[in-house]
Amino acid sequence: MAAPAPSLYELLEVSADASAEQLRASFRQLSKRFHPDTTALPPAEASRCFNQLQEAMAVLADPEQRRRYDTSLAEAAAPLPVPLVWRPASDPPQRRELSGGEWFALVLLGGALLFSLVLGVGLAWWRGVALLHDAPQL
Repeated sequence: MAAPAPSLYELLEVSADASAEQLRASFRQLSKRFHPDTTALPPAEASRCFNQLQEAMAVLADPEQRRRYDTSLAEAAAPLPVPLVWRPASDPPQRRELSGGEWFALVLLGGALLFSLVLGVGLAWWRGVALLHDAPQL
């Protein structure tokens, strides 16, 4: 697998927040180092490196192109969204144990239900209300 291409800032050996003057100074220094007429590198490699420097400087010297390039770098560095995991319908849902607080709440609800039932039946009995009615004869 090939290594990712260096950013234009890495080609010019400056930071992403470099000023226009810093860009020009770095370009002048590197162009002297990689110009095909002034380097000991093989002519094909020197020409390739020098052309990369010129392309990098052309993009970063123009404020609008630099802004678009910085935006594309930020988008490329942004994390990708995590895809949702699909599970087939045949997989049963995973159950977990009830916590102590959930058990306590269930006991309180059961107690409230039992208390309401006893209170209702007790009040009806005290008032003399019949709990069961005889069914009419047909």
